[in-house]
Amino acid sequence: MNSPELPAASSSTVPTRARFTLSAWLAGSAAIAYLSRSCIVVAEKTIRLDLGLSEEQMGWVLGLFFWSYAFAQIPGGRLGERFGSRRCLPAFAVLWSVATAVFALATGTALLLVGRVASGVAQAGLFPCAADTISRWNAMTERAMASGMLAAAMQVGAIIAAPLTVMLLEVVSWRIVFAAYAVPGLLWAVGFHWWFRDRIEEHPAANDAEVALVQQGRETPPTPGTAADEPVPWSRLAMSWPMWMICGQQFFRAAAYVWFASWFATYLQETRGVSREASGWLTALPLLTSMAGSLASGGLSDWVLLRTGNRTLARKWLAFASLAICSILVLQAYFIADANLATLSIGAGAFFAACAGPAAYAMTIDMGGRHVASVFAIMNMAGNLGAALLATVVPQFRRLVDESPQLLRLSGGNSWNAVLVLFGVMYLLAAACWLMLRTEESVFKDDSPDGGPADG
Repeated sequence: MNSPELPAASSSTVPTRARFTLSAWLAGSAAIAYLSRSCIVVAEKTIRLDLGLSEEQMGWVLGLFFWSYAFAQIPGGRLGERFGSRRCLPAFAVLWSVATAVFALATGTALLLVGRVASGVAQAGLFPCAADTISRWNAMTERAMASGMLAAAMQVGAIIAAPLTVMLLEVVSWRIVFAAYAVPGLLWAVGFHWWFRDRIEEHPAANDAEVALVQQGRETPPTPGTAADEPVPWSRLAMSWPMWMICGQQFFRAAAYVWFASWFATYLQETRGVSREASGWLTALPLLTSMAGSLASGGLSDWVLLRTGNRTLARKWLAFASLAICSILVLQAYFIADANLATLSIGAGAFFAACAGPAAYAMTIDMGGRHVASVFAIMNMAGNLGAALLATVVPQFRRLVDESPQLLRLSGGNSWNAVLVLFGVMYLLAAACWLMLRTEESVFKDDSPDGGPADG
């Protein structure tokens, strides 16, 4: 599609702000993606009863998204590196929007499964491409803030999905709701393709001062679609200790976070005597604190890097401290009898867990070298596999505790307390991965825990 000429940037020595406009575009895509993926949770029962499906059938519909999303991360990232975000991000948005609209045509499980899998595949490329774009458009001292905005926007989409879907279902059918949810992604795709350029140097709204600011102290990535876009050295990544630690922290952090999106409300109802309605409101607290933590820590990480020039301090130690504090707050809730105070402690833990997110994104971008999208895709795949596995393991873990008198006694007679401890330990393991991460220049330059210098 031919793009109209955008207004030319000022030739002033003061940097323009095109990169901040880009952050808004990327945040919008994340919010739309999470809105379209989360709305089905609220509409699930309505769809199931209307189509005469079983809970097991809907379980497959809900679950297949996460598996397709996880395993399509690397192909999505490679497409972004090969063809550029200007082509790929709009294409992904169109695909997940069409997949969402497919739900409106469903008469059984077939189209529901097709739509859900296609949505997972399309959204898988979103965040690797966004990370690659941030590496090209943001200075090193601005990457955590841009990542924080992206992470906060995810929470915005997840937060508004439930009440908005409930309100819409009260006035229109679920088919119209899903058709309507396809529209924002299509509009975003058209607008983003018109406005965006793969490199900030090519954008008429960015002046020379902004380009110089972004390029300062970074390796120039290859232009998408050129000969410089070399193959990814997969074998070196497989042997890279930093890559394993980046994936490890993401695996454990995402595995722990999935508790809030899956079992937290049930935990409140069955251990704290909270009503179903009240648990719904209390479940929103960790989502809100996660949004706040993402924004606050992104700015803090970049500020520390700008003031000290120490990437290890700004990324690694900030993430480690945040996750360690989170683990303490989550485990502390085990000893708090009052439901509201326990939820506040867990919500505060979610805030600090989210503080590690922008640092993880920025660290991956910083260490991804010329293959940011692929490295980020591997990390994100590890996180989604952790989330999928832990959400599935919880019932089996509870059964194990219930069948062991000693474990049940240690859990105060309720296996849900053991689940709380399990997720607290997940955050502690994520912190341990950060502790063992060596923050050298690139994940491709270190093969062992003892190799290569760490900055700071």
